[in-house]
Amino acid sequence: MSKIGVVHPKRSMKSVLLRGSFIILALYIALYVVYAVQQPRALGAGAIASLVNNTVPLALASAGQAIVVLSRGFDLSLAGVVSITNVVMAVYPLEGPGGALVSLAICLAIGGVVGAVNGWLVAYLRIQAIAATLATMIVCQGVALLILDAPGGAVAEWVSYELTDRIFNFIPVSGLILGSVVCLWLLARKTDFGVALYAIGADEHAARLSGVPVLKVRFFAFVLAGMIYGLAGYMLSAQTATGSPTAGEPLLMLSFAAVALGGTSLSGGKGGLFASVMGAATLMLLQKVLFSSGVSSFYTGIFQGAVLIFAVMFSALLTRLGERKSK
Repeated sequence: MSKIGVVHPKRSMKSVLLRGSFIILALYIALYVVYAVQQPRALGAGAIASLVNNTVPLALASAGQAIVVLSRGFDLSLAGVVSITNVVMAVYPLEGPGGALVSLAICLAIGGVVGAVNGWLVAYLRIQAIAATLATMIVCQGVALLILDAPGGAVAEWVSYELTDRIFNFIPVSGLILGSVVCLWLLARKTDFGVALYAIGADEHAARLSGVPVLKVRFFAFVLAGMIYGLAGYMLSAQTATGSPTAGEPLLMLSFAAVALGGTSLSGGKGGLFASVMGAATLMLLQKVLFSSGVSSFYTGIFQGAVLIFAVMFSALLTRLGERKSK
């Protein structure tokens, strides 16, 4: 009997267990068990909704970062885009559902414009991604300071209440928004753009020889990422109900940690949004666990730095295991 097409069950199971999404999901469940033991109310609808609301801004920021990382790039402008959209939401509140839609469009447009600038600098002018996005981050933060020079302002009440509320007193609205973004990505990765994005990250030269429009795909990767950063700033504003010209800075380092913790290769071509979103959820849950354990908030930065180092090492380990498996 021919053995072509037959997958050994042990090898198949090992492949599943080594996937970043499976590992980070298992880690999240384990952390949640610890959290539930410490806080019995953690299983209640209110506690779950609160955790989801706290997670969504970082999860969206990490999702946008993952798109750029998949194309073998880095995007530091995340902090600037989130800061600008946050202060715009706080200084120019638009009430009602119509106002919320207009504000959302403005946030997406801001992110898209910054992403287009990044894409133009990186893809067509051949400027290194770190240098280009660092420059746009600084410009964005300067603009945010011009709009609001100190924390303050007030986000529209409809946005801050409705977008952090629950449907049927159980399903968080913010969770539905995040889930919609992930579902759209799962569809997009099957398109020519999604396939090309992974191809560029895996081997840009081979992708170009195969006819992939490398410059165009890389450009739109930054544009799409910028729009998701704008959505992250929009949801952060709904959560905080106020503005700050430095609102995006805490998300920058954590977004890289979430991407790496989710198993997305920082060298590009491997990973995805779902695992990066789970990485962000794990980091936020870790903060909850530390707080419940009585760990001082002064040590949070130390733990976050340690998690970032672990995430990078973890990502490198998954890459090596994948290479061994392919050989």
